[in-house]
Amino acid sequence: MNKHRFHYIFSGDVQEVGFRSTACRLARELFITGWVKNLWDGTVEMEAQGFSGDIDALISGLRQQLFIMVENIQCEEVPIVQNEDGFHIR
Repeated sequence: MNKHRFHYIFSGDVQEVGFRSTACRLARELFITGWVKNLWDGTVEMEAQGFSGDIDALISGLRQQLFIMVENIQCEEVPIVQNEDGFHIR
């Protein structure tokens, strides 16, 4: 199994609802590396790297949170897997 890296933009009620801290916690539990950050337009940007099933579990976990209301997800695969440690909030 190969690792994959995906770039996401989440829109909806995704800022000031614990999105970044929840993403960080879930990603670390799933051994996913990458980062997450708020953008000026009210969206959240994230890059996640790991096995496809684990990344699917991360996205599913974010969608199931009580206060996070994801309305749209833009996703594209990043062709280069990076050598990095952990998952961080930027």
